[in-house]
Amino acid sequence: MKTNFIELTGVEKAAIFLLMMGEEYAAAVFKKINKEEVSNILAAMSDFEMVMPDLYLDVAKEFIEKFKSKDQTIVAGDDFIHKIITKAFDKANAQHFLKQVQEGKRELPFAWTKNVNTNNLIMYLDDEHPQTVAMVLSYMPSETSAEIFMSFTNEKKKEVSLRIAKLGNISEEIIRTVDDSMKNELSEISGTGSHIKSTSVQNLVDILGGVDKSTEDLVLETVEEENKELGDEIRQLMFLFEDLLNVDDRGMREILKKVESSILTTALKTASEELQKKITSNLSSRAAEMLLEDLEVMGPIKLSEVEAAQQEVITAAKELEAEGTITLGGGKGEQLV
Repeated sequence: MKTNFIELTGVEKAAIFLLMMGEEYAAAVFKKINKEEVSNILAAMSDFEMVMPDLYLDVAKEFIEKFKSKDQTIVAGDDFIHKIITKAFDKANAQHFLKQVQEGKRELPFAWTKNVNTNNLIMYLDDEHPQTVAMVLSYMPSETSAEIFMSFTNEKKKEVSLRIAKLGNISEEIIRTVDDSMKNELSEISGTGSHIKSTSVQNLVDILGGVDKSTEDLVLETVEEENKELGDEIRQLMFLFEDLLNVDDRGMREILKKVESSILTTALKTASEELQKKITSNLSSRAAEMLLEDLEVMGPIKLSEVEAAQQEVITAAKELEAEGTITLGGGKGEQLV
């Protein structure tokens, strides 16, 4: 459950606002929007059992001029949702949406690991078979997987990365069994099931997005030695900082709006001259001049800080793409037509 206003999506803000306004108001709104919008808002509502006053206030500022709340508010989520759905829709549609909400609340396998000390997870996986480790890392939140992956020896990184890339589909029963086993030893959650599809290559790409450059290079070289086509596929899915060269000028300007100048300056420390020109050409002449001046006087800086700054720029770009604001195109310079 999110507690930071900055992290909220538009749908989540709408969900909080309707929770503030009450059942009658929410039901009336649902009658005026389409089913997809209803589904998205209901899914967001079901995640909010508790909303802090500051979050209410920040959301309210976007909808109305003034709104203040003094006490922590407990939201009877399921009861509220049930009432507004039954008021807004006929029986058949109400049942459809209620079922959708319940299915959406079911936690994904290994989602609980984000709340567990990473060192405990590393110790648990240390004695597991590489195939099991590969499966677990594929279904964990990618930031957790990346941190665990970084702790492996180079040899283990090679073996596990190859297994992740070739993992394929695994039955949910097996996934949940391993999930239960880990949960029972480290603590928390489970589920039951049908079938979950593993996007094997994408799982590895997500993990690589959170590791350092040396680990990334090691894994890519290992995969390419084993299977050149698989390595190419991974590289194409990975969006690297230099791939910003493939973004059109309009898209670049949108990205630059989201990035602080200090972050951009740090990110450009190791960038190619071509990329520097690409970026400065999409800034105002004054902003470009200041950026180049800052870059020139910048002293030595840790490579990890540069990579972190570049990752912030990449994250901003991917967020804009997810919103449909820009198109990043292919990581290898794929032409858009």
